[in-house]
Amino acid sequence: MNKSLSKVVGGIGVIILAGFAVACSSPMGSNAGAAARNGAAASMSVRAIDISSAPNLGSAASFAAFGGGAGITNSGTGTQITGDMGTTGASTMITGFHSAVFSYAETPLNVGAVSGKVYTNAPQGSAADFAYAKIVAADALAAFNDLAGRTDGVDPGAGQLGGLTLTSGVYKSASGAFQITGSDLTLDAQGNPDALWIFQMASTLTVGSPTAPRSVVLVNGAKAANVYWQVGSAATINGAGGGSMAGTIIASAGMTFSTAGNFAATTLNGRALALFASVTMVNTVINATGTAVAPIVAATPAAVVITGTQAANVVAVPGNGFINVQNNGGTVSATEVGTGTIAIVNNGGTLTATNTGNGTMTINSTATGAVTVTNTGSGRVTVNATGAAAITVTHTGDEDFTYPN
Repeated sequence: MNKSLSKVVGGIGVIILAGFAVACSSPMGSNAGAAARNGAAASMSVRAIDISSAPNLGSAASFAAFGGGAGITNSGTGTQITGDMGTTGASTMITGFHSAVFSYAETPLNVGAVSGKVYTNAPQGSAADFAYAKIVAADALAAFNDLAGRTDGVDPGAGQLGGLTLTSGVYKSASGAFQITGSDLTLDAQGNPDALWIFQMASTLTVGSPTAPRSVVLVNGAKAANVYWQVGSAATINGAGGGSMAGTIIASAGMTFSTAGNFAATTLNGRALALFASVTMVNTVINATGTAVAPIVAATPAAVVITGTQAANVVAVPGNGFINVQNNGGTVSATEVGTGTIAIVNNGGTLTATNTGNGTMTINSTATGAVTVTNTGSGRVTVNATGAAAITVTHTGDEDFTYPN
């Protein structure tokens, strides 16, 4: 057995864990993890590291989400992406989002706001955007390999990080997978704003259980921007919805946040970078800077949502919120004079939409009634109508518009 329960390596910090293994040959085994979660006293030496050892993300640093070669999908109306987004897959693999200039297969029930630029191939992007997305993919892969190559990683809880409090260091799962399931993980910077955490796993990362979300809690100056997760395969973040994850996740395979039907926002203060697969979100809030962002309430996506069979639905919004209308009844009249988005699915009667602001207008109409659209602002207009009546579009703004009939 070790002569001391507490050892200082290089004069920098120790990690206090609950419980210790009496078998000298395996101080990091499952007994140590179980004792840690049961509150027994033990300690383990881990070489502390600081921000000077952080990986270079290169062009990927500004990206909140990157979908490798398989895109990014969103479900729900509460998704909010602060930062850039992109994919090296087909541009049509980005769905349920809008940026300041374009709507990516967004519907009234799947609304995701992107504050930065979306880098993807034509037709939803450009050849230049696609070329940049490939640079981002290469930089993210380089950072992944850098993280995977760090040495001296230890497994403090036999793969289970829930219930532990960890100071800065390199942590490597002996089994290949890390979990944060039974309770939250706490990262303690001990007053050092440059404290850095690197988590290595050859296979999966699982945060939360199917019935309960879990969080990464930052204390004593710890920053989400200084936390990195190198995931050898896929990451599943809070399938039950809710919870707050911290750090940059770079996964070889895909990532999923929450599951369909969950309205509680699942938060990542950091980045979701999938190298070779997709990122799937349901009411997810991601901020590339690592700073917490107040989530949108999914049930009321910003301004107005109308669903029904009323004889007349009339909406006028002067701010920067969304207008989401799903009409199965009579007349729809929508006016937007701010910077928000008009998203209309019209299966009812006559549709009249007017945009005098800077927002994006997307209309899908299968109704037989007339469709009249007027755009005098500077936003993009897209109208898809399959009804028998004529489509009338008046456009005097600055952006292109499409109205197939």
